Amino acid sequence: MKDAKTFWDRSAGRYARSPIKDEASYQRKLELTRECFSSDCQVLEFGCGTGGTALAHAPWVGSYIASDISTSMLDIGRQRAAEEGVENLRFAEGDLLELSFADSSFDVVLGLNVLHLIEPLQETLECVHRLLKPGGAFVSSTALVAEISWVWRCAIPLMQWIGLAPFVQRLDRAGLEQRLSAAGFVVEQCWQPPGGALFVVARKPAQQPG
Repeated sequence: MKDAKTFWDRSAGRYARSPIKDEASYQRKLELTRECFSSDCQVLEFGCGTGGTALAHAPWVGSYIASDISTSMLDIGRQRAAEEGVENLRFAEGDLLELSFADSSFDVVLGLNVLHLIEPLQETLECVHRLLKPGGAFVSSTALVAEISWVWRCAIPLMQWIGLAPFVQRLDRAGLEQRLSAAGFVVEQCWQPPGGALFVVARKPAQQPG
């Protein structure tokens, strides 16, 4: 995780300045996510980056915790939240597996543009499942690296070697859905804009087996 933290700390300024590539798809994902919200729900987002999505969603919920491993990313997020006067949003630094959240603490957990960047992916999905209340929703948006152009797939190792890319999981849609199912989730909704990341709403069953 140390190498990943260094990469994202170094990338924070550039990341914050980068425009959203597909604004229409981003807005659609915000709308679909808010269908999972209520005015009093407790939300956790891990891999929040500089907090843009957290700031967009926080006014719709009771409380919102946004976490990331990057100090520099979170510094930008905190500054943005202070400037916008968002009071129900708190930032937490650390890997999801290391943060001290109690089981069944959240109504909704978000992992946006991050699952393909996590090496202990199955363990992380199982952690999300534990953190959700029964009936809670896990919302994700994931780049399916196994399905992108072979040119980019071949370029990734070189980019990693020279420090221009982090670790990535080579996921496809079927593989991601299988991992979610293995962690105990029921996939409710999938949506993928042309050439974009796969947006998934998965649910922790209200009643657990056994």
